[in-house]
Amino acid sequence: MTAACAAAALTMGLAASTALAETPSWCGPNEASLALLDGFGGNSWRLVTTASGAEEAAKCPSITQYEYADGQGDTQKAISDINSMAARGINAMVVFGDAGPAVLPALTNAHRAGTIVVPYRVNVGGEEGVNYAKFIGSSFFEDGVSWGNWIKEILPEGGNLLFLSGPAGNSQGIDELAGMKSVLDDKYVFINPEPFAVTNWDPSLTQQVLSAEIAKNDKIDVIVSDFGPSLVGALPVFAEFGRSIPALATSDGNSLSCFWEQNKEANPDFKLFTVATGNDNVRLAVQWAVALATGGTPPAEEIFKAPVFENSVTGEPNPVTCRPDLPGSIYLSAEMADDAQAKAVGQ
Repeated sequence: MTAACAAAALTMGLAASTALAETPSWCGPNEASLALLDGFGGNSWRLVTTASGAEEAAKCPSITQYEYADGQGDTQKAISDINSMAARGINAMVVFGDAGPAVLPALTNAHRAGTIVVPYRVNVGGEEGVNYAKFIGSSFFEDGVSWGNWIKEILPEGGNLLFLSGPAGNSQGIDELAGMKSVLDDKYVFINPEPFAVTNWDPSLTQQVLSAEIAKNDKIDVIVSDFGPSLVGALPVFAEFGRSIPALATSDGNSLSCFWEQNKEANPDFKLFTVATGNDNVRLAVQWAVALATGGTPPAEEIFKAPVFENSVTGEPNPVTCRPDLPGSIYLSAEMADDAQAKAVGQ
């Protein structure tokens, strides 16, 4: 089943139960159509996020039509999808603009044509009220603060840190680094190239980068990564060097939690701290788009703040949580039920 079909089926399946639930304040009385557009929808994080967006939209009975489009990693297709939804008269669209400012002209045209346009998570440039109705960001700076505070707790005397992020220059990694540096002093040395080691969030490249860094650095006290599941295939490299996996500050994923459960005994330094990977960022964006399109009350929040999820040292707010009976490619921090996530990723 395609992500679009799955999202549509989920929306229709939830519609009947929505009427029985209390209508949220962000759902107004005016009927409207809503579209969720991805620049790239082809990984498990996007599949769960897409299903979460559909689930959130289904809470509002005023949304009478729900559409989904996947840009498939092709900037021109993503732009075409935006133009097409606007031309069809879709009242509101929530957009994950993977291509960044490249999609801004299409968003601006849709906005000027009267569509409620809400880009989220990825900075597309422009400004609210001119190029789109509202931008719903994610506080990556706060993720960095959370990681930094934990690192101080487990290494009060300082240590060597290896920070891995996505593509070169991505704003997420830069913001996270700023958050870490706001709480960590010079006793904490980043041994990676400035501002972070580039992995493109790709598991195979992550393994190459990590192998090279292990070979170069005799002492790595903490690895920080903003996409934890991408590390699962790379962390066994430490055993090849006869070293324990070090402490890890990252984002959650069922595959990572289960890897920790399986390898903690053989790796005495392997502490794990995660923040929520952020699938529910889409829910806040949907709430804003629906509120503006239906005459509802907009949410109080404009930025999604990922909560701390797991801490293997204190167990607060949760111990490391593994569901070996479910796919590794789900995210237990997400609001969506675990079994529903498994269906969303097709397993």
